[in-house]
Amino acid sequence: MKLLYSIILTIIALSSCVKKRIDATLVTIIMKDTTVKTVVYDSLNYLALGDSYTIGEAVPQIDSYPYQLTNSLNSGAFQVKPPTIIAVTGWTTDDLISAIARSGITDKKFNFVTLLIGVNDQFQHLSQDNYKIKFTQVLNTAISFAKGDTSRVFVLSIPDYGVTPFAGGNDSTIGPLIDQFNAINKDISLKAGVNYLDITGLSRLAATDPGLIAADGLHPSGKMYTEWVNLLEPMVASRLKKN
Repeated sequence: MKLLYSIILTIIALSSCVKKRIDATLVTIIMKDTTVKTVVYDSLNYLALGDSYTIGEAVPQIDSYPYQLTNSLNSGAFQVKPPTIIAVTGWTTDDLISAIARSGITDKKFNFVTLLIGVNDQFQHLSQDNYKIKFTQVLNTAISFAKGDTSRVFVLSIPDYGVTPFAGGNDSTIGPLIDQFNAINKDISLKAGVNYLDITGLSRLAATDPGLIAADGLHPSGKMYTEWVNLLEPMVASRLKKN
């Protein structure tokens, strides 16, 4: 009997140890299941439309805002291909429309699109009425490139070059005109339901910070573009996550 009793006690003890090990294993599994997982999105296509501010005139390509935006998104959960850029220094809105028509990509679709155009319309003394018509046209084209999804289109306001050395102290004249053109593109953008980012205020910081201006004395520096992207990237990321 003593032998049988000893065997029963041993079985009970072993069963208790096994149960403890199983319980511990279950706890570990539950803890692993509640761990936050990083979501990796499919590779995305990005189209940037504009002028010298889009190609990053006078700074290395990597410092331009489309490339900084791409790199910033890639440092997170997104995988964005190098941007497709349709932009040339000096282009007006009419020039951009013509270039898009000749680009050979009019049937292609993109996951998101940025648009910044109009400074040369003002600089070349083109009418604001013409800008209203042509900006509406190019914005509709941008929406089409984004598969008709207005939440994937991002319009940036025109920077104020009046505070740069190039303007020769004519900021009091140039600034108000830039504001008038921005009032047009903002109104059209908001009515269309796209995203609008006002970076004009940031551009005016160059009046007291020369480091925000490129070596040519006119265009933004890489540092200035970083300030733009600090505002633009969270906006783009939030829209991409929703779809």
